[in-house]
Amino acid sequence: MKNLMRALAILILATCFAADRAMAQGPAGVGAGAAAGGGTPTHSYNPMKLFGKKDAKPAQPTISVEDLDKKLEPKLRSSEVLGAGASLKDVCVNFVERFDCVAALYASHSLGLNFECVKSNVTGVRVGTETSACRMPAGDKPLSLVKTIHLLRSDADAKNAARDAETAARDDIKDATS
Repeated sequence: MKNLMRALAILILATCFAADRAMAQGPAGVGAGAAAGGGTPTHSYNPMKLFGKKDAKPAQPTISVEDLDKKLEPKLRSSEVLGAGASLKDVCVNFVERFDCVAALYASHSLGLNFECVKSNVTGVRVGTETSACRMPAGDKPLSLVKTIHLLRSDADAKNAARDAETAARDDIKDATS
């Protein structure tokens, strides 16, 4: 009788612990999260919260476009990228950012391209009569500087020329803002 009572107690305890362990695991399979009432978790474990985000771009001091133009024009004129009588405001009229305009100026100067053609291809805006002799893409969409250089001068190393022009523009703008 004692053996029977021990076996029964062991069986009851084993059943309790086995059921408890199975319930802790929850349901399995497709839709198991919804069946368990979990759904999507409201808390996400994001490791960036632990270490903090690092900004991809360092904070640049803000400077007005007019002040930037005043600081850039003498440097661009001295390197003969900008004509003597031209103002940066007039030359960069259709560009969204000064960086793109200055890079296009450097690229057209270093490769001997017509700036109006480069401007028309990069901005996607075709104005003026000087662009009638330029090679233009089929659509009116703006092209990158690399694609523009390749379109206007296929024998040039477009990737390196664009990279050099963008580096020079970035350096000039950095010098002007600091």
